[in-house]
Amino acid sequence: MKIEFRKLPTVKKDFSTSLLSVKFEGTFCKISSTLAKFETTLRGTIECACCRCSETDTLDLDETFDFLVSDRVHKNEESEDLIIELNNDIIDFDEIIQSEVASFQSEYYLCDTCKENNEDFEKEF
Repeated sequence: MKIEFRKLPTVKKDFSTSLLSVKFEGTFCKISSTLAKFETTLRGTIECACCRCSETDTLDLDETFDFLVSDRVHKNEESEDLIIELNNDIIDFDEIIQSEVASFQSEYYLCDTCKENNEDFEKEF
């Protein structure tokens, strides 16, 4: 799902999209001429590989993900919010969910077996 920044409404609008088994849903609205606010959740399951043994495991996601979108370079150092700056004035919801899922999958993850085994571990593949 894609939408042009200039076409964003000033009142909250619901949206929902999914990637594999992860659902990305919430609300968005324009809060100024250059900023839009997104209040979202990521729910579902993803496969993640253990960093030690490379066994894959299924992780449950239920994360709140709020952020701002700017249609230009944003220079507000006071804001602690995550700000996504657009390159082409198009908000691509599918690209955002793909990026967030990839972020979760790239985190350091240990399966239960490796968590229980506290020995120093070195394995060549």
